[in-house]
Amino acid sequence: MGKEARESIAIFGGSFDPPHKGHQLIVSKAVESLDIDRLFIVPAYLNPFKQSSLAPANLRLQWCHTLFDPLEKVSVSDYEILQGKSTYTADTVRHFQNAYDVKYFIIGSDNLGSLTKWHQYEWLNQQVTWVVATRKNSSFDTGMLRKWVKIELDEEISSTHIRSTQQLDGVDKKIAESVKQVLTQKESINKG
Repeated sequence: MGKEARESIAIFGGSFDPPHKGHQLIVSKAVESLDIDRLFIVPAYLNPFKQSSLAPANLRLQWCHTLFDPLEKVSVSDYEILQGKSTYTADTVRHFQNAYDVKYFIIGSDNLGSLTKWHQYEWLNQQVTWVVATRKNSSFDTGMLRKWVKIELDEEISSTHIRSTQQLDGVDKKIAESVKQVLTQKESINKG
């Protein structure tokens, strides 16, 4: 199949631990503004820069399916979770390049500080246009990016904040009860 006939896609990878309204906003803005046929959400089995995650991989995958499956032009991929280990973004991009024209890779502006440390960063930088999701009026350095576009968010929300405060107002009600159970279990384990 010629490259012209392939679906053009964006990839949005991450821990999604838990997925929140900020992620949902990024997805809707990306589908709206990027010239793509489909957006793939790719939850990580384990982020290469982290030791562990709050929720098990299969539960994070399930949360993503619940939130993103109903959306048009959006698919959730279990590729990295099926690897059963940390998977480099470069490997994920190569996997999707076998079947698709991978145009964009979506990151939060908080990733820019460590991006050049990513495995095969130089190769990745030649392959994709980076989509940088950022909070309004925040400044960041994109000097290391070959091509990039920005998606601005109004939401001041992060998975880290949700995990540390256990405040679920940033979590979609479809998964809030499940997220609350995981947070409560972790807290009782930590106290025990």
